[in-house]
Formats: sequence, structure tokens, C-alpha cells
Amino acid sequence: MANTGRRSLGYHGPCFPRTRKPPLNSDTDLPTAPPRRLLIAILLASVAYGLLAMTMCLPSMPSWAGLFEVEQSRVQLTFSAFVIAYGGAQVFYGPLSDRHGRRRLLLFGFALASLGSLACALAPNLTLLTAARAVQGMGAAAGMVIGRAMVQDFFSGADKPRMMAYTGMVLGLCPPTATLLGGQMHVHFGWRANFAVLAVVALVLLCAAWKVLPTAERKVSVHEHWLAEMFAAYRALARQPVFLGYGVILAMCTGSFYVFLAGTPLVLASYGVGPAHVGLFIMAVPLSYIAGNFVVSRLLHSSTEARLALTGQCAACAGPLLALLLALADVRSPYALAVPMTLLGFGHGLLMPSTLSGTLGVIPALAGSAVAATGLAQQLFGALGGWAVGLVSHDDARYMAVMMLAFMSLALAMQIVVTRLKSRP
Repeated sequence: MANTGRRSLGYHGPCFPRTRKPPLNSDTDLPTAPPRRLLIAILLASVAYGLLAMTMCLPSMPSWAGLFEVEQSRVQLTFSAFVIAYGGAQVFYGPLSDRHGRRRLLLFGFALASLGSLACALAPNLTLLTAARAVQGMGAAAGMVIGRAMVQDFFSGADKPRMMAYTGMVLGLCPPTATLLGGQMHVHFGWRANFAVLAVVALVLLCAAWKVLPTAERKVSVHEHWLAEMFAAYRALARQPVFLGYGVILAMCTGSFYVFLAGTPLVLASYGVGPAHVGLFIMAVPLSYIAGNFVVSRLLHSSTEARLALTGQCAACAGPLLALLLALADVRSPYALAVPMTLLGFGHGLLMPSTLSGTLGVIPALAGSAVAATGLAQQLFGALGGWAVGLVSHDDARYMAVMMLAFMSLALAMQIVVTRLKSRP
């Protein structure tokens, strides 16, 4: 199937040329990588930047309604604008990186992210801030797509889900680190300082990618227009039921997580928790996600990916269910939200590595397109969740918990379907 995809879609080999250095592993189809540690550092930082840009301003968002004299639902649109642009841009980055190579797209993305972040820092009103957040999201999308596609380029076999697990550990650190840093920056320097920091980080990553990644790029096939190739790639992926199932799982999990990210600062504010301390409670999910990823990296040889994923789905459903029960019992404490959410994070940590690596392996030649398609689904449902949070009451966690439970129930149902599809001969 992979070979067919390569012939029909003008695939011309990996995006980085071979050199005399040995490859990362024994798979002779993989391209030769830059020095291993530098490659992994660029890969992890590229993927992490988008989540860093998404969450660093979360502690400031509850104050924007009063600052700009608008309703909270309009403030939530700044989050949704970032997420929609972040997902939509991935649709183009993926196929273009498959066709033209990873490096130039990554450099362009970081440049755009830096400009968008600077525009956010200078925005005089909420309308321009929302637009600038969209530009920032479009730039940050390159790092998510290309970083994950490079896993397919340079890793194979069990190394692929293991690398996804390590990537997940780094991603798990981003929300608590970003919200803690963002909260402190908000208190001491104002909310605009967060975006200034993000602009500088994007420039640093641009320089690092320019220095580390190989300059040679894939020669472009001229027999077919790039837009036609893009649609052909997505048609090929859409004909794979397992891929579609994985996409639904990723979208539902992301929807539940973004409900948590967007709703938790509002619920915690009603519990008396200020911007400087929001990150301490938000870290419940990311840190437990890291723990789940660590467990996966250790159990891959002794347990099946399907078993770990199903266990993760059950744990992820149990978290918001417990939070809902506590809210209905009128337990008004930030710990009544944070502690149950550790189950959500741990469950996601168990199921995401195998799900992410599964999307890449359906048609390996279309790794970039696969990341882009699933990324779009993730961010669209994430935007839906982040926007919907602004429509309900946040006097306690009950409505937020109901939204998260709905997303995870759909993910659990699709996990069962995917398991059955993969078990067929």
C-alpha cells in the first residue's frame, strides 16, 4: 500500500538526502539524520512550540473581558482563532512538506509565528488580538506537522511509538510550564510580555532549525500540480477506515483536553484561584499525561498497543465523570477538579502514542499529509470545545465535566471500532 501511494502521488523519497553517516536505525529506507541529539531536540521543540503558544496566555484571558470591555464569549474566540488557524494551516504544511521537504516549511512557519506573536503583543483591541492569534497559530502549525512527520522520516518499528511517547512527555510539560510562566509574567510585566517572549522563542527555533537541519531538499515533480497531489493524498488516506478511526479518536481526545484548558481558568477563578496560581492546578493533566507516556514506553514489549489504548480510554472517561459527581455534590474546591483530571491525563498518556504512530503508519509515504489531516480534525474539535466553554456557567465544574465526558465517550466507542478493524484478517 505504501509503495502504491509513492508511485501514484509522485513520492520522491525522504525529504533529507542520504550522507555517509549511518542512519538512526537499521531500516535502510530511512534517511540519514543530523546528529541524533540535535535532531531530537529540534523535533521536540518544534512540536512543543504550538502548545506553548496556545497556553501561555491562558492565565491572562479571564482579565481580557474587563480590559477590553467585552463579553467572555468574545474573549474565548481568541483561543478558538488560534486553534482553527493552527489546525487549518496543517492541511497545507503536511502535503507541501511531503513534496518539497521539511526544512523550508519549518523555517517559514517559525518566521510567521514570530511575526504573529509580535502582533499580539502590540494589539490595541480584542479584534486585532484575535486576528494576530490566528496568524500566530498558522505559523506554529508548521512545527506540529513537520516535527511529527520527522518521526516517520527517522524512526521505525517500536522506536516510532516510543519516540511519540517521549514527544508526549515534552508536550505534557508545556501547559503547566507555560501557564505558570504566563501567570507570573502577567502579574509582574503584564499580559503583553507573554507574546513578546513567544516571538523571541520562535526566532530562536528558526535559527536552530536553519543551522541543524540539512539544506538539501527534495526535487519537485512537475508532472502534477501540487494542489492536485494534495487532494490525491487526502483521498488515499480517506479510503483507509483505520486511519479515519484514529482521526476521530485524536479529535475527541483533543476536544476534551481543550475544554479543560479553556474552562479550567474560569472555574478556578470562581473558586478564588488567581492568574499566578492557575498553572499549579492545570499541571494535573499534563503531568499525569507524562506518567502515562512513561508507562507506555516501558510496557510496549510486554503488552499490546490495543490493550494499553483501551485502558487509557477507560481512565480518560473516569476522570471527567468523577469531576462531575463532585461538582453535583457541591464540593467547591480546586482539588475537586484537579485530582479527577489526573485520570484524564494518564488515560491520554496511555492511548496517544499508539494512536499517533498508527496514523503515520497507514501510508508511510504520506506521513506529512496524515499528520496534517488528523491535526486539522484535532484543532477543529479543540476550537469547538474551547469556544463552547464560553457559552456555559463556570460557577462550578459540572458543565465543563459534561463536555469532556461527551468527547471521551465518543473516543472510547471509536477505539472499540478501530480495535475490531485491525483484528480482521
